[in-house]
Amino acid sequence: MHIGLLQCDDVAPELREAHGNYPEMFQHLFTSVDPTLTFRVWRCLDGEIPDDVNAVDAWLTTGSKFGVNDGLAWVDALCGFVRELWHSGKPLVGICFGHQLIARALGGEVVKSPRGWGVGVSFNRVTERAGWMEPWQEGLDLVVSHQDQVEELPPQTRVLAESDFCPVYLMQVGEHFLGVQGHPEFAKPYSRDLMQLRRELVGAHRVREGQASLNAPVDDTLMVRWILNFMKRAMEGGGDDG
Repeated sequence: MHIGLLQCDDVAPELREAHGNYPEMFQHLFTSVDPTLTFRVWRCLDGEIPDDVNAVDAWLTTGSKFGVNDGLAWVDALCGFVRELWHSGKPLVGICFGHQLIARALGGEVVKSPRGWGVGVSFNRVTERAGWMEPWQEGLDLVVSHQDQVEELPPQTRVLAESDFCPVYLMQVGEHFLGVQGHPEFAKPYSRDLMQLRRELVGAHRVREGQASLNAPVDDTLMVRWILNFMKRAMEGGGDDG
């Protein structure tokens, strides 16, 4: 499978030497599950928006420090491309910012959560079992770093996982779009350093809670398996068989 990575941010310069940039994080994790995967990167944050929905087999977005409601020209252009993907039936999986981008592009609403920042490991209940969720488990615990959340769902959306903090954690839109609020590509050392870098923004108490949560196991590899299963089913024309 050839995956198009829509890059929507860079790792902060002071963290890049230790942790790499986002494309490296995604490629390292995804190829650890399937070494045959290949990637092509578009730097959407620089205005590099793909002009061919069929340039790759399936599409994947990174997270971003920018928000989908920030009024940035490249975000609006990327929303347009997301709608092209939707109408063409091409698989798209949105991570964090990308999850929110899908919602906004297709008519949903994203807001700054009154619950504040989510950092560290989030603990979520899987509320509906889709056919591509193999191997199956009832929880989905991933590293997070977000303040925005999906508030209103676009049409044809099913919420598949939730928590009290984030009611729309994992969503499937139609048969070929999937969004997850968590970051399977974030290793715990990166999450720890990112929290420390954003300490004043996030708040000392929330960072303390987030740092402590990193002692818990995460489902990063499982989420990648689910994503790849979803993409393959969507490519075959059936994103879910139950």
